[in-house]
Amino acid sequence: MNDSTAPFTFIGRIRSMRYAIAGIGELLVSQHNARVHAAATAVVVCLGLAVGVTPIEWCVLILAITTVWVAEALNTAFELLCDVASPDFHPVVKKAKDVAAGAVLLSALGSVAVGLIVFLPYITRWL
Repeated sequence: MNDSTAPFTFIGRIRSMRYAIAGIGELLVSQHNARVHAAATAVVVCLGLAVGVTPIEWCVLILAITTVWVAEALNTAFELLCDVASPDFHPVVKKAKDVAAGAVLLSALGSVAVGLIVFLPYITRWL
C-alpha cells in the first residue's frame, strides 16, 4: 500500500515511470492482442505520414490509438487480478472478463471508424 503522506520526490516519479514502462513491456510480451495493436499503430502512423494528415487529424488518430491501448492495458490488468482472486473457473469472473474484453473490442471498432473517416478521403484521391 502506498503512503499518501510521503513527500513528492523526483526520484519517486522516476521510479513510478520505471514501473509504468515495465507494465507496458509486460503488456507487449504477454498479450498477443497488444502486438496486433502495435502493428496497427505502426500502420496508422506510417499511413498518416505517407498521406500527410493534418494536425487535427493526427490528434484524432492519436486519441483513437490511445483509447485502444488504454482499454487493452486495463483489460489485461483486470484479467490478471481476476486470475489471482479466482484461480478456478467462476461464471461471474468469466462474465467480468468478457465485459472487459468487450470494452477493448468497442474501442478497437471505434478506432477503425475513426481511421476510415480520416483516411478514406486520401485513399479515394489515389484511386
